Amino acid sequence: MNVNRAKEIAQMGEMVNVQYGGESIYIQSVNETQETARIFPINNPQAEQSVPVANLIES
Repeated sequence: MNVNRAKEIAQMGEMVNVQYGGESIYIQSVNETQETARIFPINNPQAEQSVPVANLIES
């Protein structure tokens, strides 16, 4: 995924099917400079992490 699409999804406020490592995730925010996204698994909001935007997959 590219940074612009990740930002768009993060700002939508509605669920979009995005996966990281085979798990459905929610994008909280995007850091354009570092090209990372702050995410958490839908079923585990406490497991926040920053990951490369390029590793996110929209399905």
